[in-house]
Amino acid sequence: MPAQTFDEYQCSGHVEVDFHWLCTLLDMKDIPAVSTKPPSSPTETEGGDKEDSQLESNAEPCLQVELEEEDPLRWKVDERIARVLQKMLLSLSKLQSLHFWQAGLTDPMVISLVNTISLCSNLRDVTLEGNHLPEQSYHLLLCEDSVLTHLSLRNNRIGDEGARLIGSALSTTRSANKNLVSLNLAFNAIGDAGATHIAQGLRLNRALLVLSLSNNQIGDSGAAHLAEILVEFPLTHEEVVDRRKMLLERTQTSSLRVDGEQPADQLPLVASSSSLSKGKKKVSQSKGAKQSGKEKQLAAQEDKSNTALNEQQVECEEVENPLLDQSVQHRDGEIILPGNTTLSSLNLAGNRITEKSLPLFLKSLEKQGEGGGLLRLCLQRNRFPADCECYVKIKELMTLTA
Repeated sequence: MPAQTFDEYQCSGHVEVDFHWLCTLLDMKDIPAVSTKPPSSPTETEGGDKEDSQLESNAEPCLQVELEEEDPLRWKVDERIARVLQKMLLSLSKLQSLHFWQAGLTDPMVISLVNTISLCSNLRDVTLEGNHLPEQSYHLLLCEDSVLTHLSLRNNRIGDEGARLIGSALSTTRSANKNLVSLNLAFNAIGDAGATHIAQGLRLNRALLVLSLSNNQIGDSGAAHLAEILVEFPLTHEEVVDRRKMLLERTQTSSLRVDGEQPADQLPLVASSSSLSKGKKKVSQSKGAKQSGKEKQLAAQEDKSNTALNEQQVECEEVENPLLDQSVQHRDGEIILPGNTTLSSLNLAGNRITEKSLPLFLKSLEKQGEGGGLLRLCLQRNRFPADCECYVKIKELMTLTA
């Protein structure tokens, strides 16, 4: 044996050997068979290039776990197998995707798995389906520091509480997932409340491109919240407060960079009137809108903070938090933020949406400009006739954008 204890064993990256010895060192009696196989070669089409087909069939092998004999019971991952897999993952430098289908994972296993994934250099795609977690720990896989780009959480009985945690992981006023581009939440138990939480998470998330919420329990209320964030929307009180705090922090930080010897309590926060013309695009109030004295004062303070930044001629980095978007507007006493135009595909098929919600989606789609927006919206198999006028218009609009 290459080692006397599990901890002493050094993985070689050879899956069959490492898996066998690690299981043996844990005194496992029935060790599942593990084999590596190349991906199935594509079916050659008429006139296809045989040489290209041969090259594809010699691609990098992928890891598969198979039962030696046909067994009606699926192979489950217990605590010992979980330890083996986590130790092996660190040695598989070329591993790009990891799939667990009805593997019997638990919350502690997923928590440990999250820590291991963060150390895997190339692992970006995780499928965790058919694994019900009582504590709903799925959201840990899409935390702010997660490097995953594709995550599938289908058929996990995720309810409204799990959706709330996932929504918070997508974004809050102070944090957001910046890497995940595809999230599959189909075939769960997400209702209107859960869809509202997901919509809340999409308000300030600017990374996610594809979201599937098909085959859940979402009705008109949840659908309305999802439709609303696709176009401009007013900031909540909490978002307004955090925005002003971030503007103040940025002003102070920029001032320190310009003059490092100047005390923080003497930093200039108000720009002179002569410098106003030098500022970049500022927040402006639309014509005819009325503001109270307090609202005018807060707007003036915010505008002065923006102007102070421009006056100091600090090189602006790309704004990561949408709350600091320079294109916000003041309108009717509210701060209006551009909607989420990053999301390009939304699947709501197989839910409980009625004809009542369709005008909201149609209006949102019509307002989306050339700067981005949905290219695919799936609403089939909901509670409205397929030939209703509004749905027909939505499909036509999607055809034009495809």
